[in-house]
Amino acid sequence: MSYPEPVLYPPFNILRAGHIVLTVKDLAKAKDFYTRVIGLIVSDEDADTVYLRGLEEIAHHSIVLKANGGTPTCRRIGLRVLSEDELGKAEAHFRARGLPTNWIDVPFQGRTLQVSDPFGIPYELYARMDRVERQILKRIDHQGGAALRFDHLQLLVTDVAAAVDFYTELGFRTSDYVVSGEGEEESIVGAFMHRKDIPWDLVFFTNSGPRMHHFAYVTPSSETMLRACDAAGLYNYGRSVERGPGRHGMGHVQFTYFRDPDGHRIELILESPHNMLDLENEPVRWDYAKRKETMDWGSPPPRAWFDEASPFEGVECSAQAASPAPTSVPAEKHWPTGTTSQSRNMPCAWGSRMALPMNCMFRQ
Repeated sequence: MSYPEPVLYPPFNILRAGHIVLTVKDLAKAKDFYTRVIGLIVSDEDADTVYLRGLEEIAHHSIVLKANGGTPTCRRIGLRVLSEDELGKAEAHFRARGLPTNWIDVPFQGRTLQVSDPFGIPYELYARMDRVERQILKRIDHQGGAALRFDHLQLLVTDVAAAVDFYTELGFRTSDYVVSGEGEEESIVGAFMHRKDIPWDLVFFTNSGPRMHHFAYVTPSSETMLRACDAAGLYNYGRSVERGPGRHGMGHVQFTYFRDPDGHRIELILESPHNMLDLENEPVRWDYAKRKETMDWGSPPPRAWFDEASPFEGVECSAQAASPAPTSVPAEKHWPTGTTSQSRNMPCAWGSRMALPMNCMFRQ
């Protein structure tokens, strides 16, 4: 099986994945979770919207929470481009592909172009945001996981190979890809793609889709990652700790996954251990045998981690015909069917297994 060659001079210049827009049922509760547990900073808010950012971020927002009484959804994903000149090039590219485009006004952003990819994933492209003050040196503001900056997203689609072709044409390079089957039956079931100098901006895996599996922020240390878990327990979000702490085999970073009060999945990770822009970095192929040789550790994920994800607002989800491949660990390492985060956690505890409720000790 061949893998597409990188496109070094794409039709327009995407810099990175920049932000996400989510709808939530209870805006106050969502704000409480993202500030106290994840450690984000509120940039602005009104009766219907909260704009948040990481401690290192100088752009106005990296997550937007929108109040909506219906099913919580991912409304859009933000991709930052190099300059506003690139937006016109992007419009021409998407129109030539027969894909929808629409110019909109977005608070605190410069010119913004809405587009959708061939799989229905909705994006907004932009080059500028209002500038705000970094909070990294104001330790009094550091709560929970002290999230530094927006890092990446994982998206579920029914055809990863087609997604790889489309995003390679846009200049995304692949750090790692996962295959299933052998010989002529081999197919790509996962791909880690990037524009910035780390192994991922957009990650794609095979499943019913399109859906948003998770988005991630960088946390400064293992200590702050555990502090986020303790904050979850102390503020009655203990059941939000879905998976981890642990270490990924691909990428090698430490991680913890949380579910916010509306079920959206967010990951805290440590910084990527290696750079990716040098041309010597070619896509690394991962099959079942290679994945068993990694340095990953941690309890296996619950079944919900494979099956559940946030729908995109107004986008129909297509079912995956075959049983989806696990997204990072061999199939036998997930929790048995029927095991849920609710059945695995005590009310004032956090963690992936039924164990001594650590935070109860602090609260007694």
